[in-house]
Amino acid sequence: MKTATRSRIFALHCLVLALIFSLKYLLPDYHQLAMTRIMVLAIFAMGYNLLFGYTGLLSLGHALFFSSGLYGAGLAAYHLDWSVPAAFAAGIGVGFFVSLVIGLICLRTTGVAFMIVTLMFSQVAYLGSLYFSEWTRGEEGLMLPQAARGFELFGYVVDLTDAITRYNIAFALMSLTLLMTYLVVSSPAGRVLIAVRENEPRAIMLGYNTFRLKLIALTMSGTLCAMAGATYALLFAYVGSSFGSIQYSIEALLFTLLGGAGTLLGPILGTVSMFYIIDIASELTSAYMLVAGVALVLLVLFFPKGILGSIRERWLPWLP
Repeated sequence: MKTATRSRIFALHCLVLALIFSLKYLLPDYHQLAMTRIMVLAIFAMGYNLLFGYTGLLSLGHALFFSSGLYGAGLAAYHLDWSVPAAFAAGIGVGFFVSLVIGLICLRTTGVAFMIVTLMFSQVAYLGSLYFSEWTRGEEGLMLPQAARGFELFGYVVDLTDAITRYNIAFALMSLTLLMTYLVVSSPAGRVLIAVRENEPRAIMLGYNTFRLKLIALTMSGTLCAMAGATYALLFAYVGSSFGSIQYSIEALLFTLLGGAGTLLGPILGTVSMFYIIDIASELTSAYMLVAGVALVLLVLFFPKGILGSIRERWLPWLP
């Protein structure tokens, strides 16, 4: 990649992150809280994009990984009285283990079969969260105790009930995820993942172990989604089985498609756009999902590769 192109990419990412960071000083309380939630869901979408956008694997079960992190962190804090950092690490650890095991099983299939198997495992986990309601309280969910609403870091008390603190944490984790994604997809291994997406038989012919590469991609994707789930549980002090439903798997797909699959900033733009399309439409009509559906139809007609994907194809080929 040319130095000029790298400079453009770096400047673009810095500009976007600076804009998002500055919004906490400009937005009213409601939209500040909404942006905090959007940034957490954007981490979820970026994790999904790593598998779907860059590796070409369409999964309908990523709510499993999100809820793994959510329950891993939430149950550790609620039932075991773990501190916030320990619960957060537990959520990521559970997500890593689940995604590794699921990957070893699901990647023995391809195409539509892979999509169905991931959906099946996700639904099993969702029904399990309903069945073990004694621990999870099912759809009602759990409100985390007061002890999980803050922690001490280097002698400084971090208060998770403070809106600005939650915004900053969500922003830091989203920025870290964006950096990690960029480092992965711009590395030689990331270029091979794109080669697998474009033509897996040719990648095999060139001597690459595509099963291992796809397993690494799925594990990284699932772990990032679990980090989003753990962050959501601890920032908003709530854990519920609805986060494991197929709706959340579909939302990750929609966020990615709307912003542009296979683009770095696409999942962030897609999450912001879809959230506010639904939010604004719900204030105008009870049929807000119809409005969202019309918006998606228009997207397919005029931006078939998503907003940033189509912009990259038509005008700015240097966009990552």
